[in-house]
This record gives sequence, C-alpha cells and structure tokens, in this order.
Amino acid sequence: MRGLIAWALAGALLTGCDSRPRFEGVAVDPPRDMPTVAFTRQDGSRYTLGPAEGRPLVVFFGYTHCPDVCPTTLADWKRAKAELGDKAARVRWVFVTVDPDRDSVSVAERYARQYDSTFVGLSGDAPTTAKVMEAYGVAAAREDGTPGSGYLVSHSSQVFLLDGAGKLVALYPFGTRWEALAADLAQLL
Repeated sequence: MRGLIAWALAGALLTGCDSRPRFEGVAVDPPRDMPTVAFTRQDGSRYTLGPAEGRPLVVFFGYTHCPDVCPTTLADWKRAKAELGDKAARVRWVFVTVDPDRDSVSVAERYARQYDSTFVGLSGDAPTTAKVMEAYGVAAAREDGTPGSGYLVSHSSQVFLLDGAGKLVALYPFGTRWEALAADLAQLL
C-alpha cells in the first residue's frame, strides 16, 4: 500500500512540475519552430510572420471567395477576440490567402478587416505563398466552380497558434469551438 501511495505522490509531483500549458486545441508537443516569412502590405510596409515576444500569433490560410470555411473561421476569431477583452490587443490575428491570383494584397487586407479592424490579411507572390504553405503543411487546389462563382479552392482548414517565441504550439481543426482558441490564448497571455 505504501508503494502505491509513493507512486501516486511521485506522479502528482511530476505533473505539478510540468509548467507547459494544457491546450484545448490539438497540442503540438514538442512545440515546433516555424520559419520567419515576410510579406509586403498594401501600404508598402513589411509584415513578418515570426516571433514577437509576448505576442501570440493566430494564423489561418484561406481565400476571399471561400463560401463557408473562411468566413466561419474569421467570425469565430472575432468571438474569441471579444472573449479575451483588452488582452486581445497583444494577439496577432493573420489571414494568409492561398489564392494570390485573385486575392491581391489590398483584397486580402480588406477581407480580413471586414471581420475586425485589427485582423491582418496577407497575400504574397507565388514563391512566398508556396514557402509559407509548405512550412505550415497547408495544401490548396483549384476546383471548377460555377460560371457565377468562378473557380473554388479546396484548402487546409486548421487554425495555427504560435507563441511569442514563434513556436507552433497548437492547431484547431475546422469546427473546433471558438472558446477553445480563446482559452488557449488566455493561457499564453
């Protein structure tokens, strides 16, 4: 019996010493370093997907003509941001288009900002887009649409959460409750 109690206490102590956050999203363990990628914004300034001490990064790859996944995801971000209150100002919310042929820098920016004025929309040239998609393991492919909609783009639909050190710490598959993202961001903040 004493041996059982000793094991239980040792387990509790070891668990108590683990200071890593417990994520509601899909934890990436160990956290993965992500490359720094720079984009040019509408005003000519550079926006860098990379580390920013104390500022988590939420990233989603989609396109502005998306009929379902993209608008739902950005609407969920708006809810998560509201839940965080003032702390949300430290979060970087970034939408990256997988359709740079139609989504210019200004179109991507306008699309993201229609959900919240602090959301950033990015579009890059083909090499930059391919580089960042490969780094995040994002896939996209054109599909036939209707004459009215033009082509559609099938794309990966998870949200990525990076900590302030630029490490990928959690993923949120499409359909994950927005409250999970808000709770995990609150831990990082």
